[in-house]
Amino acid sequence: MKRLVRYLLQGLLYIAPIGITIYLLYVIFEFVDGLLKETLDRFLGIQIPGLGLIIIIILLIIIGFLGQTYIGRPIRHLFDKLLERIPILKVIFSAFNDLFSAFVGKEKKFNKPVLVLVNKSLGFEKLGFLTEEDLSRIQEKDKVAVYFPHSYNWSGELFLIPRELIRPVEIPPAEVMKFIVSAGVADWD
Repeated sequence: MKRLVRYLLQGLLYIAPIGITIYLLYVIFEFVDGLLKETLDRFLGIQIPGLGLIIIIILLIIIGFLGQTYIGRPIRHLFDKLLERIPILKVIFSAFNDLFSAFVGKEKKFNKPVLVLVNKSLGFEKLGFLTEEDLSRIQEKDKVAVYFPHSYNWSGELFLIPRELIRPVEIPPAEVMKFIVSAGVADWD
């Protein structure tokens, strides 16, 4: 009986990550595809699975292209003026804009993994990402900003750390993030 339970748990261990990944992809697909479902159904009269997703991807590519050309500059200028007039909107927009830019923009900020000495006497260290080396704006010459993602969560904490307590890690940033988010159980590729 113990062997059957062990096989059951082992089977669950093999299937659960695959099943959860497929389920999450399905939920995301359904959500994005469903954003245009009613509109497309009205125009076409039939439902084509995935067409909404394809149209959204094409629209995002076009918006990205237009934003990078001379056509997008006046629109960005108008939007910047609007943000100047509504301060709370500017705070919210700039925070999200900076966050997305840190992950996928030209100025990726999560590309310098570091080890931080947390407890010198015990030798405890913590993995994080160096996000800012110049903290002179807040009168901190000898400190740097290090972001620590939480394990099994999409949040983290920012610490200002003395420079001498950090050291670079020569591992691809994506691998470090995967390792941290998985609480250290992810395999190194």
